Amino acid sequence: MTTFWSLWIIVITVGTLLGCAALLIWCLKDKMGIEEGKDMGHEYDGIREINNPLPKWWTYLFIGTFVFAAIYLALYPGLGNFKGLLGWQSSDQTVRSLSESQASIAKAQENRVLVQYAKELDDAQRHFGKAFQRLAYQEGKNELRSLPDIANDPDALNVGQRLFLQNCSQCHGSDARGQKGFPNLTDNAWLYGGEPEAIITTIRHGRIGEMPGWKEALGEQGVKEVVSYTLSLSGRSVNAREAEAGKTRFVVCAACHGTDGKGNPAVGAPDLTDQNWLFGGSRAEVTETVMYGRSGVMPAWLDILGEDKVQLVSAYVWSLSNSDAMK
Repeated sequence: MTTFWSLWIIVITVGTLLGCAALLIWCLKDKMGIEEGKDMGHEYDGIREINNPLPKWWTYLFIGTFVFAAIYLALYPGLGNFKGLLGWQSSDQTVRSLSESQASIAKAQENRVLVQYAKELDDAQRHFGKAFQRLAYQEGKNELRSLPDIANDPDALNVGQRLFLQNCSQCHGSDARGQKGFPNLTDNAWLYGGEPEAIITTIRHGRIGEMPGWKEALGEQGVKEVVSYTLSLSGRSVNAREAEAGKTRFVVCAACHGTDGKGNPAVGAPDLTDQNWLFGGSRAEVTETVMYGRSGVMPAWLDILGEDKVQLVSAYVWSLSNSDAMK
């Protein structure tokens, strides 16, 4: 945090406390010139106003909040760049991978720094690390279990589901059915393949997908014709003349989607002959896709989750579209 913003936070925080204290002091003083307990001469809906001071319990409680605030701000970070007398911090914001997290935990322990998140990760690893390994690896071997094997283990599958909810549901939804721009994981429409190894590779290393825009190359009429042909591949009713012209122009798309439009998992090109549309299947949405292109990034999870958790969440994802292979 820069010095300016640090000072800004300090001024706002301390100023608010001082302002509240001044308000309390002002309210404790009798400025009406009327004896305490006497009628103020005001009546509202039959209720007479009496010159009574603030309740003592309320005043003491208010003063207690100032004492608490002073102690808290002295011990914990809250005033700009001041880290507090205890040296406590919620997390190490420089951490970007599992290995960096482990190094941060070791450094915090060595220097006796109170990093709450690092402590919680360390506690979780000590308490649950062996459980993850037991579920992900073959018993007595240093080999990972296959995804079907894990998926048919109720305990392992439940853990995989919880890992999915914690790490993947923000994009794919808690029901894994995705949303616009994020694939549905419960069907069989896989951009990069739905085989166990393909799923593991996707989760381990992430994916970067990009489709170029064709407005400049095809022109608006060309885009219109290609869209008509593309929609016809999935059985949609379109202008036959436009579709025929678009079939000729589709050659620029065939390099990725194939001459038959069935896609190519090697490059993440979707099948255009089904009814699964990642960015929407209306004519307007498909036109936008062809005209301006699309891009998407799925992050890599190996450095964040580790090998055992990747295997467990991969097994859960695999199970979503392979219920027939489950016991």
